[in-house]
Amino acid sequence: MLHNQARPCTTPNGTTRNPMESEITPAAPRPRGRPARPEHEANDAALAAATWLLLNEGYAATTMEAVARRAGLAKKTLYRFAANREDLVALVVRSWTDGFRPALSADAQSASEVAPALAEILRVIAARVLSAEAVGMFRLLTTDFPAKPELLEVYQRNGIERGRGMLVDWLRRQCGKGLLRAEQPEVVCDLLLSMVIAEPLRQMALGLTPPVPEWDPGPRIDDAVRLLAGHSCRMEPADR
Repeated sequence: MLHNQARPCTTPNGTTRNPMESEITPAAPRPRGRPARPEHEANDAALAAATWLLLNEGYAATTMEAVARRAGLAKKTLYRFAANREDLVALVVRSWTDGFRPALSADAQSASEVAPALAEILRVIAARVLSAEAVGMFRLLTTDFPAKPELLEVYQRNGIERGRGMLVDWLRRQCGKGLLRAEQPEVVCDLLLSMVIAEPLRQMALGLTPPVPEWDPGPRIDDAVRLLAGHSCRMEPADR
């Protein structure tokens, strides 16, 4: 009995191919380890994990290993963003003040725009530093724990001092354009932040006032700007 045998066929380029040979391309080997994440997503995940650990487990538990595990990142990926725990906490706090930049980069174009622009800047600042996370960080710093001096220095340098410096620079620019008159922009900045941020933060830390956005800082900000502009209080005899 004769059996049919497959005959080799000629391909267009002149080579021969056995039709019995498999034409299936072997699958590429699967990469090992976690799949790569976009840089900004990995950074956001690291900051969110560090913030959660700080506020829920404490500073001692906020190790690089714990942050990487909670964020779902390889440790070598986390070390691309921060060399140690102190650097990571600094990034968390700086991420809050980074949010001030868009509002503080825009100057007023006329004297009439200074007050509305300043009020908007203060609203942006309040939304960040009076949030539940920022209030939680402030509460943490009022407790005693072994590394408090180090964490307090990181918080002061990357949060309070950095934000204050950014607002002082904005006030100076408006003075330089002739739109605002302030003999000491640093003092004006400190008084504004005391009225708009410091007292509400104290009340929130004590649990007397809920954080933003549940509490609306707008009316207090408007009152502070009106006071600065001399609209709500003047040193002159009242009309009788």
